[in-house]
Amino acid sequence: MPFADAVLTAYFVVLLLLSVYGSHRYVLVYRLSRYAARSAASAERLRVRGAPLLESDPPRVLIQLPVFNERYVVERLIRAVAALDYPRSRLSVQVLDDSTDDTGRIADRVLEECAAAGLDIRRIHRTDRRGFKAGALQVGLDVSDAPFVAIFDADFVPEPDFLHRTLPYLLADERTGLVQARWDHLNRDYSLLTDVQAILLDGHFMAEHGGRHVAGCFFNFNGTAGIWRRAAIEDAGGWEGDTLTEDLDLSYRAQLRSWKFVFVPEIAAPAELPVSMNAFKAQQRRWAQGSLQTARKLLPQILASPLPLRVRAEAFFHLTSNLAYPLMAVLSLLMTPVLFARVSTGLREMALLDIPIFAAATLSVVSFYAFSQSRLLRLQPEGRQSLWRRARNIPAALAVGIGISFSNASAVLSGILGRRTPFVRTPKYGIAGTGGRWGQKTYRMPAGALPALEFGLGLVMAGATFYAVVEGVAASAPFLLLFAAGYLYVGGRSLLEARRAAPPQVAE
Repeated sequence: MPFADAVLTAYFVVLLLLSVYGSHRYVLVYRLSRYAARSAASAERLRVRGAPLLESDPPRVLIQLPVFNERYVVERLIRAVAALDYPRSRLSVQVLDDSTDDTGRIADRVLEECAAAGLDIRRIHRTDRRGFKAGALQVGLDVSDAPFVAIFDADFVPEPDFLHRTLPYLLADERTGLVQARWDHLNRDYSLLTDVQAILLDGHFMAEHGGRHVAGCFFNFNGTAGIWRRAAIEDAGGWEGDTLTEDLDLSYRAQLRSWKFVFVPEIAAPAELPVSMNAFKAQQRRWAQGSLQTARKLLPQILASPLPLRVRAEAFFHLTSNLAYPLMAVLSLLMTPVLFARVSTGLREMALLDIPIFAAATLSVVSFYAFSQSRLLRLQPEGRQSLWRRARNIPAALAVGIGISFSNASAVLSGILGRRTPFVRTPKYGIAGTGGRWGQKTYRMPAGALPALEFGLGLVMAGATFYAVVEGVAASAPFLLLFAAGYLYVGGRSLLEARRAAPPQVAE
């Protein structure tokens, strides 16, 4: 049957493309396994070489705190920065405030206390938000001449020794342009959603950043919890607001100018994870769209450069990795027709072909996150008591990644087409640990129309799972069930949040 042939052909083409991106995760894990010890030893030599320089002559450091409508967390952020263990005569702080609510008034009250205690701290308020976060960072940079710049987003709570632990790497090598710390999580145990996010972010830092760094490939500043050499920012052309991921954009421009980046997983900066599904999805859309905007902007230059092949190849996979979301969305639409096509044409045994391809496309992701957690536990042995819970929730992380496919696919297409959209920041509610309620707080994200599609598709795939078992195509059932669970959870929770919430206030 021509229709069945077309559906099956499209299905396997999409699976093969996904398996390429999935298999790339094995490459990252292999690199980290092989070169991690060597890289850690090199980083330790840098730190040891730079530590005496820091002690003898602490350099001037500017700390930038970009905020926009952060009434619930701005005080926590400022007090954490004020508690940094660093000579006050060598430290200045900028609260880069684009807020339109009472955030500025809250910040000013705390700023007065910090200034009275001897800290050089000021609030710079803009009203036009030109360039969004990138514009605010550049404005602050233009009124300071400090040679080193640390940046913390509003949801972060840096440890007091952050500067003492990061600066030695910059002081030891004048071509080191950035030191990036790992993100830790203030509210990992708050809900299944926050634990899933923690798993996803742990994978990004421990395996992606780690694998790229140890192999000498490009990796990116994550917009926060890092410290820059000012000269690297200026040499790369400064902050630019033409993408939604200004951090990724500047990172690649700086590394194209031969600046070295150092990732130190032993240094962690705790932060608050989004507790709302719609806020999480908005954050993921911004990252997905921005990565493709950056790929469109810089990938031709990277691929045409004389950089080693492994560096160019890794940059391609890094900047285009979110293309997996449109592929996943297409796959989701094909899975049920493929099931019916197999049953109607008597090709039930073809379902066995799914297993090796899905192994590359999905099991690679499971092993990737399992490896990341094992690496993380070496740094945080106190987390071993929660090892089973973390391992148990890895399939849930995979399901959530599937469930946001349509949301992220639309953002990826916007990035490819060069559409300009506002920078929508992720709302924070000052929630740490397992306590705290956020349901009636402001800064709500609208659900939009996609959750109904997501939930409806989940119902269809749940029915398809049952049909697969009844019709003897059980090999397809586990994968259908994973997709069904992802869409039902993501879509269902988005709809419930929209139904129970106060009228939404978009946190742009």
